[in-house]
Amino acid sequence: MPLSIDQLSDAYRQMLVIRKFEETVRRLYQQGKIRGSFHPCVGQEATAVGACLALRRDDTMTCTYRGHGHAIAKGLSVRTAMAEMLGKATGCSKGKGGSMHFTDPNVGLLGANAIVAAGIPHATGAALAFQMQKKDSVSLAFFGEGAVNQGVFHETLNLAAIWKLPVILVCENNLYSEMTPSHETTSVVETYQRAAAYGIPAVRVDGNDVEAMYAAVEEAATQARAGGGPTYIEAMTYRLWGHMMGDPEVYRTKEEVAQAWENEPIVRLGNRLKGLGCSDADLTRLDSEAEAIIADALQFAEASPAPSPEEAFTEVFA
Repeated sequence: MPLSIDQLSDAYRQMLVIRKFEETVRRLYQQGKIRGSFHPCVGQEATAVGACLALRRDDTMTCTYRGHGHAIAKGLSVRTAMAEMLGKATGCSKGKGGSMHFTDPNVGLLGANAIVAAGIPHATGAALAFQMQKKDSVSLAFFGEGAVNQGVFHETLNLAAIWKLPVILVCENNLYSEMTPSHETTSVVETYQRAAAYGIPAVRVDGNDVEAMYAAVEEAATQARAGGGPTYIEAMTYRLWGHMMGDPEVYRTKEEVAQAWENEPIVRLGNRLKGLGCSDADLTRLDSEAEAIIADALQFAEASPAPSPEEAFTEVFA
């Protein structure tokens, strides 16, 4: 089903929330209020929002260390996300996980993961559980194109294909595996072709187009719920900021990045909404609503208590 103008407006606001979340986190990081690693997803908002629009709350999802956008798009509270970034007890992982470990099973977020490709078998395991329980839920894994060179990627795709598991594999191909151009490390840069070798539907879509992402995942979810097995989606996108805070970005030109800014997903969706009849005032209102959500989250996080030292020893074991 195509997205309505109301759904597209909601998607636009959600993408703005994710963008402003990352901008706020960068500022807090620069102020020394956040420590550890921070891998921003600026420029990749459409893959997260478009994909998660096609999922239900009882569907599960795993994501990468660049996963703030995925988590928020799946339904993670922006308040608890911001609190987690600041290491507060009200965070989604009680302030003990930080940037790379957002988790909330209540919204189907099985967790972000700092290990490349590790979320792929986790999501597929959840899909196996759904199949065994005879549920029509699906599981989705987000990962970068660097993950397709990991052994666990191939082992998992093989099992998912053989067992026809209800899993959707979404590769966010932003052209760089950390600081290395993917074409220097991968013999077949069209990763969907590698996935197709396992006998599953595999497609390449414009990851900066929220409607294209929604359509691809919606079709994959419909197939999976009907027992049709897994689908692989290669979403072509681009991260507009560095791999992480402190990245000198010497591996790509300023001209390349500037050109990417012209094709970035929020601007594109804004133009799409204008074409459907939305005014500049409508877009400004959505921007203001997103700004208010972030301001509320930051106020909540800053006012929240830090976890007690004793918390370091809780929830270590299930």
